[in-house]
Amino acid sequence: MASIGYARVSTVDQNADLQHAALKTAGCKKIFTDHGVSGTRAKRPELDKMLEHLRDGDEVVVWKLDRLGRNTRNLLVLIDDLEERGVHFRSLTEGIITTGAMGKAMLTVMSAFAQLERDQLAERTKAGMAAAAANGRRAGRREVTAGDRKVKRAHELKAQGLKPSDIGKIVGVSRATVYRYLSLENSQL
Repeated sequence: MASIGYARVSTVDQNADLQHAALKTAGCKKIFTDHGVSGTRAKRPELDKMLEHLRDGDEVVVWKLDRLGRNTRNLLVLIDDLEERGVHFRSLTEGIITTGAMGKAMLTVMSAFAQLERDQLAERTKAGMAAAAANGRRAGRREVTAGDRKVKRAHELKAQGLKPSDIGKIVGVSRATVYRYLSLENSQL
């Protein structure tokens, strides 16, 4: 039996270091990680690879249940598929293990709460956007242009020969954001 880890982060700016550390501590020798993929999607590249890799007697380990999925139906179908293949499931944060009846029941309850949390977040976001529109404001992130102070600074530091990771530390943004800043046209500066 092998413990196989699965990690997921919703955006490319996030990293899965915390999840990886917990999964390694839990005994996972192999970890599959999806970057920038929503937990509501049933198909995910690394999740699909992990499912192909699994063998009878293996155990799928996640740091937190919502990393595996945020849609109750998809999550329960996935767990049922694992069980049919002789693969167990364990969630470290919630302490859920599907080797017994109580663990399976708790999984069902916790997955419902994960979807509830997601649905409530979507409702609050829509309400906030509607309130902003009603007050004549634009909702969401402000648009970043080539004329923004941080964008100009990133271009200056790049011209001095600094690497994007170093630029990010100086400017106070992620490396991925530095690449977006540097992709804005110099002619607009």
